[in-house]
Amino acid sequence: NSSLTDKRLREDIRMLGRFLGDTLREQEGLATFELIENIRQHSVRFRRDRDPQAKAQLDNILNRLDHIETIAVVRAFSFFSQLTNIADDLHQNRCWRDQEIAGEPAQPGTIAYALDRVLAAGISIDAVYQFFASALVSPVLTAHPTEVQRKSILDCQREVARLLNERDRIKLTPSELENNEQALRRIILTLWQTRVLRSARLTVSDEVENGLAYYQYTFLTEVPRLYHELEALLARHSPEKAKHIPSFLRLGSWIGGDRDGNPFVVDKVTRRAVERQSSSVLEHYLGEIHQLGTGLSLSQRLVDVSPELEKLATASPDISEHRLDEPYRRALVGVYSRLAATLKKLDDHPTERRAIGTAKPYANHEEFIAELDIFIASLKQHGSDRIAQGRLQSLRRAVETFGFHLVPLDMRQHSAVHELVVNELFALGANKTGYSQLGESERIRWLLDEIALPRLLRSPYIEYSPEVLGELKILDTAADIHRRYGKQALPNYIISMTTGISDLFEVALLMKEVGLLKSSGSAKLEINIIPLFETIGDLRGCGKIMDDLFAIPYYRELLRRSGNVQEVMLGYSDSNKDGGYLTANWELYKAEVELVRVFEKNKIQLRLFHGRGGTVGRGGGPSYQAILAQPPGTVNGQIRITEQGEVIASKYANPEIGRRNLETIVAGTLEATLLNSDSPAYHNDAYYDIMEELSNDAFQAYRNLVYETPGFVQFFRAATPINEIAELHIGSRPAARKKSDRIEDLRAIPWVFSWSQSRMIIPGWYGFGSAVDAFFKRRGNAGLDTLREMHSAWPFLQALLSNMDMVLAKTDISIGSRYADLVTDKKLRETIFGRIQSELERTTKSLLTITGHKELLQNNAGLARSFVCRIPYIDPLNHLQVELLRRFRAGDTEDKVKRAILLSINGVAAWLRNSG
Repeated sequence: NSSLTDKRLREDIRMLGRFLGDTLREQEGLATFELIENIRQHSVRFRRDRDPQAKAQLDNILNRLDHIETIAVVRAFSFFSQLTNIADDLHQNRCWRDQEIAGEPAQPGTIAYALDRVLAAGISIDAVYQFFASALVSPVLTAHPTEVQRKSILDCQREVARLLNERDRIKLTPSELENNEQALRRIILTLWQTRVLRSARLTVSDEVENGLAYYQYTFLTEVPRLYHELEALLARHSPEKAKHIPSFLRLGSWIGGDRDGNPFVVDKVTRRAVERQSSSVLEHYLGEIHQLGTGLSLSQRLVDVSPELEKLATASPDISEHRLDEPYRRALVGVYSRLAATLKKLDDHPTERRAIGTAKPYANHEEFIAELDIFIASLKQHGSDRIAQGRLQSLRRAVETFGFHLVPLDMRQHSAVHELVVNELFALGANKTGYSQLGESERIRWLLDEIALPRLLRSPYIEYSPEVLGELKILDTAADIHRRYGKQALPNYIISMTTGISDLFEVALLMKEVGLLKSSGSAKLEINIIPLFETIGDLRGCGKIMDDLFAIPYYRELLRRSGNVQEVMLGYSDSNKDGGYLTANWELYKAEVELVRVFEKNKIQLRLFHGRGGTVGRGGGPSYQAILAQPPGTVNGQIRITEQGEVIASKYANPEIGRRNLETIVAGTLEATLLNSDSPAYHNDAYYDIMEELSNDAFQAYRNLVYETPGFVQFFRAATPINEIAELHIGSRPAARKKSDRIEDLRAIPWVFSWSQSRMIIPGWYGFGSAVDAFFKRRGNAGLDTLREMHSAWPFLQALLSNMDMVLAKTDISIGSRYADLVTDKKLRETIFGRIQSELERTTKSLLTITGHKELLQNNAGLARSFVCRIPYIDPLNHLQVELLRRFRAGDTEDKVKRAILLSINGVAAWLRNSG
């Protein structure tokens, strides 16, 4: 019953609001509490009741606040927003659980639903097992310049969620309910007294630790659970064919390996990232072995054990007479000692609990799995399979998935940096100058000739420039990581801004210099070289580049020796900044279609890596719909997707929600691989022609505004908090690639982030309305019928418009107008803001006309409900942010004003949830 569950959500929000209100009254005094409550009530009246008087009164109150009052109000509304988010997330989970409890049919986005669809289409269970045997599904966590959440705040939020969950799931006695309420009040008080902002800029090591937290919260326990549920589901469908599914779901990370535009990612940082990943997973295994030792108290007087288990127990350093008849416990002490020795050897890290005796470290994680299998087989032998299937089986799955390295770390660098390094190596090591001035074909010839030679270009006796020396050091570190942890710890090297074949061979040459490309004898590349195509021009040229690359026999041989799989990464952020929302999405789609054609022609397996940001403006939106919207042949059981910024916290901070989010990616990959290629909509040339028309017009409209309108950069810098964002300690990476006012040099993330803060959010919709208007002028009513047909038949257009629908719902032009008022040049302000306003009206009207909806979010009740609950808490934050920016830019630069601006940015980002 949706009205009943919505009532529970409203009750949770009211309760949390009441507890926060009581905290404000106690901590800040009655006057501050009444001020904040007055603002909240006016905001609710203005938003829900459309009361214009309430708006005027709200403006009047907010404009009169002093700095101290402003900070209290901003913090209060930020926390209101955060608490509402928590209640909203748990409500979503509650709805899922209620559906399961009621025995309702499996929902889209679940593996059960995907499996039902696949089997109903006549695909055999054997084909499903085959899919899982060759699949790779990899969400890749990345840090970036707009991550706003401190871990201390996140920990408080998780505790609020846990306590709310307890109230929801357990029938509590009156005294238990009182204890729960007091615990909630305590954690909300702690939250209020915890600093929201970082006092110093985040370091890369901090980002590594933040990323590792999600493994402790969610991944290390929930990934094994997801496999267990998947195997059980398949076994129910076909008990006689039930078997172990290989580990195909593999998390990835860029944190500590992505140095594109981040001068702080140096060799020591990358080494430290891998060491911390390794030590944290080994600590997890040690904790699990300790817990198993507590639980596996089985006595040899009551059960027989296998000879292999007996051997492990006999070899154990545990000689306690209290455990003489407990072989499992004794054997586990031996395993613990070996793991402790492995931790010392790999990471030079002590264990939390001292190991008994010394032991030989494991050579690799497969050796550890082999010993766990001895425990499992022995338990099965004496009828204790049920015991084996608990913690022990989950640990085995975790080891299979995470190894001793936890997560593969990708390296990434800009192609221009590789060019600089190679240019210097040629000049100093081979006395060949002028590499950078060569044309593409000559560059390729130089590179291939050099790679073929057995000698190295670099020498320990040559003095290199600091930048080149830094790059060589980090590449040496990569080779060292391979030797210590194995290839799986650092398997991929991504080249940002790839524009030609030489970009790939430059990296190949650098890999040869550090021993990761063996060129003598049979050539073998120990790392995957992955081109990243980002701009509109690069997306249009990527098919030809890959086709020309595959025509080079040497490269084909390298591929053949590494499984004949080539990964290609597509960047959603820069293509959007370059060409706008519609064009970026269409060019990405076309690039994928062309890559499929090129790879099929060359008989090479394509793996796509989607560089999606959190926001729709950067390729974000629901992962399930995004995967189903891919062109046929692009998923093929293999997909990697970036997960970024605040989206990581909203998806993976809660274990149950985290598992469901992982499940949707797996379900989407299963359906897209086994079902979607047959849909006629994917092969409709008429649809492609129409999208090309729309894209051309949208591109013109977007480029005209952003790149061809005099004064646009001035408007952007005044009407958004972009300059202030650069001062917020929210990431280790600078906001721009180099010092410049040009939009081309600004990173795509702060570009989108600042438009989101101002609630104009043009990267998520601008140009669409103009394109549809022009199309209707050419085609009339027939054009509308065609677009409606395309929308109902084509998952690509459905996902495109659904994501735009969400962005338009978050866009608020009346709030945007307040930001526009910060532009002092009246004529410039009216010209550019007038165009944004007109385009928004056109775009909203076009969207509703095509979808046939009467209002935004009409078919997304959950999100619409979430907006209604949360929107009164963002209006005051936006209004105050504008007022603070005005004061700050007028010269009031005292610390309280700066702090209040940064708090407001943090609060708006928390409300938007997918702001970067």
